Amino acid sequence: MPSYYPPTGFHFKVEFIGVEGMDSDTEHRFQEVGGLSFEIETEELREGGENRFTYKLPKRVKYPNLTLKRGLLQGTAILDWFSSAMSTWFTVPVYDFKPKDVMITLMDEAGQPAAIWNVVQAYPLKWSVSDFKATDNAIAIESMELAYQYFERKL
Repeated sequence: MPSYYPPTGFHFKVEFIGVEGMDSDTEHRFQEVGGLSFEIETEELREGGENRFTYKLPKRVKYPNLTLKRGLLQGTAILDWFSSAMSTWFTVPVYDFKPKDVMITLMDEAGQPAAIWNVVQAYPLKWSVSDFKATDNAIAIESMELAYQYFERKL
């Protein structure tokens, strides 16, 4: 009988390190996290006289944007952080980016961390709310998209 089972992907929390007012447990709850992946870019090199293959040389690591989704909340510290980054001043955009680290923790069945990822120097790119439809019985979902430098797994 196996002694280890992979953790489920539905018990997790998201923490924005250094965002003022993130005391509420509600702030850490999201229904979806995407973008924890990386891809190594390559450059092809063709050698003269060798027609069977080309060499693929590694260049750099590429990270997609981090996407977070949750039920629409009012008066949240994360939304205040987003708003301050994308505020306008006399109709001229003033971008005040203060990158923050984002800690994503996957929990086991006992509520203990099973895996932790630290997303480094994330900053807001996009905020949106789901479409409103009178024919659907669904909650309003806010989506956030963040750019970041890289991530590292801590546990």
